[in-house]
Amino acid sequence: MNDNKILVVDGMALLFRAYFAQSYSPRRLEDGTPTNAIYGFLQYLFDAVNQFSPTHVVCCWDMGRKTFRTELFADYKSNRPDAPEDLIPQFSLVKDIVAALKIPNIGLEGFEADDCIGTISQKISGLGQVYILTGDQDMLQLVDERIHVVIMKKGRSNYAIYDLDFLKHDKGVQPFQVIEMKGLTGDTSDNYPGVKGIGEKTALKLLTEYNSIDGILENLENLPKSVKEKIEADLEMLHLSRTLARINTEVPIDCSLDECLWGVNLETASDLFEKYKMTSLLKLIS
Repeated sequence: MNDNKILVVDGMALLFRAYFAQSYSPRRLEDGTPTNAIYGFLQYLFDAVNQFSPTHVVCCWDMGRKTFRTELFADYKSNRPDAPEDLIPQFSLVKDIVAALKIPNIGLEGFEADDCIGTISQKISGLGQVYILTGDQDMLQLVDERIHVVIMKKGRSNYAIYDLDFLKHDKGVQPFQVIEMKGLTGDTSDNYPGVKGIGEKTALKLLTEYNSIDGILENLENLPKSVKEKIEADLEMLHLSRTLARINTEVPIDCSLDECLWGVNLETASDLFEKYKMTSLLKLIS
């Protein structure tokens, strides 16, 4: 087996986390363009590179709010506020900087970054160990023998690294059961309800006993009356919520391993960071 180690970055997750962590920062270019979130994004990125020593890096992005999930359920993520006004101009600029560092930017309209991450990770996991850098626990469904999910915790360089064993130990589930849990409980941050009245504790108990939603439905008559009634009353939403929760790993995108080979040219990087007034970051990659 080869020694490739591929870091797949959830770009939007890092950028939003960086924005709120750096909200106090007045960083701006001479024309007034804010760069505080970009600065924090690059800190997080370089911290992870130093921590995991990847041979390859690729970055995935959302490409707008409308996706196949909003087609299925109009209220999907409708509770999300608009992006802060001073973050909006940083969306395109951060991608320009990522591209200048020779890191591919991957995204496709109609799909979320999660779907691109899932697709790329599964395609390249046969070529090396994959580490998905994110703050989104939905990604835990992607864990397998070759794919690790690195959840960013509070502070820099503070991670929970999920493999199959740690996922079972920490969450009590197998990867596919992450989807089943969401089908049962819904997801308030993504604004879909699951089965009304079923919380995580009950969902985990049901999945421990019956393994999957299909297994639960096959054993409805064995469930406590109140649980059975709740599931029967919300069957349609149960199935829809599971569909919304499932990451699509067949997005029509591609990225060859050669394209995402990690290796920053320090001379080029120096010019780049001088241009964007971020030279203090050079020490993280030199």
